Amino acid sequence: MDETVAEFFRRTILKIPMTEMMTILKAWNFLSENQLQTVNFRQRKESLVQDLVLLCQEKHASLNDAALLDIVYTQFHRHQKVWDVFQMSKGAGGDTDLFDMEQFKNSFKKILQRALKNVTVSFRDAEENAVWIRIAWGTQYRKPNQYKPAYVVYYSQTPYAFTSSSQLKSNLPLLAQALTIASKHHQIVKMDLRSRYLDSLKAIVFKQYNQTFETHNSTTPLQERSLGLDINMDSRIIHENKIEKERVQRVTQEIFGDYPQPRLEFAQYKLETKFKSDLNGGILADREEPLRCLVKFSSPHLLEALKSLAPAGIADAPLSPLLTCIPNKGMNYFKIRDK
Repeated sequence: MDETVAEFFRRTILKIPMTEMMTILKAWNFLSENQLQTVNFRQRKESLVQDLVLLCQEKHASLNDAALLDIVYTQFHRHQKVWDVFQMSKGAGGDTDLFDMEQFKNSFKKILQRALKNVTVSFRDAEENAVWIRIAWGTQYRKPNQYKPAYVVYYSQTPYAFTSSSQLKSNLPLLAQALTIASKHHQIVKMDLRSRYLDSLKAIVFKQYNQTFETHNSTTPLQERSLGLDINMDSRIIHENKIEKERVQRVTQEIFGDYPQPRLEFAQYKLETKFKSDLNGGILADREEPLRCLVKFSSPHLLEALKSLAPAGIADAPLSPLLTCIPNKGMNYFKIRDK
């Protein structure tokens, strides 16, 4: 193991939190249980990292082994990256081909390496027939940068792939081509959907959010739920408030369901419209360019926040379809133009 690989190991292990060190190393499954038992995990982190790097050297660890450790770390900390979604499709009347994961991996790697001399590609199989792909990009004259990789998560026999946002935008067409050909599709498009929460993106595109997410309070009848009413209030007002609150709860449940929402951090709306006025003249009347406006809704958990607006009395029910259609349309980037 040369010094470059040793440094890659050192920096990868160094970023693993001490509380997760043993869990991640066991998931990596490169060092044996007996080897791990020889390490003092209570010592200073720098000393611990040195001991672990020495064990990797003794076992003749390769660059790919270090890349696999980095994949495991990223799987545990997937929310630290921003994920985009790509959707692929077959041609008209395209047949369903038998899928072979090893063939996919070989084809994907060959396409990248034929087009780009300096690139390293590593794979790690995951649950639900998914494969995690780590790509360290280089150029024709520079070796791959192992510290700024791109990640792809592909679910076999589906038209969806999830990619971490990469600084090297110029390599995106090549990545898209490799995905399309290796998975035996014909076209690929980037969806208007992005989030740090990979599991939520998966739930949205696979329409799983109303099936796999646990429900809460679903067995409690609507009439039994707390309406937050003042017991000293006039009985007629209480009756009207109760009817209205029940209506709001019913409408909200019909739109959002009674289950936790997929987690997105924002929704962005770009508006383009021509200026319209019944009055003649004016500065904007002769303007050919449309007026443009950008509105962005942000929240640590946007869909749950939107779901709570009407019951909290902050907004009328139902909310605008532009806000409630996000999971069904699989979008959180919208462009609104004149018809």
